[in-house]
Amino acid sequence: MAPADANELIRRAAALIFDVDGTLAETEELHRQAFNHAFARRGLDWQWDRAVYTDLLRVTGGKERMRAYQARLGGAAPLSDVDIAELHRIKTAHYAGLIETGCCPLRPGVTELLDAATARGQRLAIATTTSHGNIDALLSQALGPGWAAGFDAIVAGDDVRHKKPAPDVYLEALARLKLGAADCVAIEDSANGLIAASRAGIPVLITRSMFFADDDFSAAQCVLDDLSELAAEPKMEKQPHAQ
Repeated sequence: MAPADANELIRRAAALIFDVDGTLAETEELHRQAFNHAFARRGLDWQWDRAVYTDLLRVTGGKERMRAYQARLGGAAPLSDVDIAELHRIKTAHYAGLIETGCCPLRPGVTELLDAATARGQRLAIATTTSHGNIDALLSQALGPGWAAGFDAIVAGDDVRHKKPAPDVYLEALARLKLGAADCVAIEDSANGLIAASRAGIPVLITRSMFFADDDFSAAQCVLDDLSELAAEPKMEKQPHAQ
């Protein structure tokens, strides 16, 4: 689908529902660094390089990711729920500190799309696997402390029973918006996100990101390199008066 068609897909939606990590900003590298910080702080000899982390991203949810990694290692007694929760607390705090340095701006075209959608009277929502704390850390830095007032629904991983690729966050967002799936567009960057939104019946626009660029997006309505492609909306040419 060409950018002009993507513009039409976006413009006719009653609401735009955004994923966060990878979609609004390239946050995954900071998450990786924060996990490694937490492991070192707790004396674990785990070290997730980019290749390992790319593979682990197929497991949605930070706590779930750590459990999946330990299961692959085998051997030692599994970490308790308390240990996992403490690792995740350290990781989340370190991630927020990294975000606060301003090193992770929103991706190209995101702010422009949010502003244009608001100007058109469209509603905005978030449907993500990450936590409310992580969302707030990113968007408070990028959009200011009152950012949440611009969104009609903010659904995080801990708000639902099953994380992506289950459709739960999207179904909950639709319920809070009181809209049908066909009236919305989901904006995602990963195959898991595409599957989740599609299972909820929502058309999907993909914006390729660093860690998921090679995923299978054949089921998406549209695939863009980034949302700045939406800014180049076609302008109507003035027709000469008939002679």
